[in-house]
Amino acid sequence: MSEHKHGEMNIDDHEKTFNGFVKAVMWSCVAIIAALIFMALVNS
Repeated sequence: MSEHKHGEMNIDDHEKTFNGFVKAVMWSCVAIIAALIFMALVNS
């Protein structure tokens, strides 16, 4: 087994996955807020 050296791991895939997750959460929140506004306007 090779020796682990701090700071040498390639984290590009991890960063892409995290950025995708943040974008998905952001768009989900926007969709939920838009749905709530629509429901408030329709029920007025």
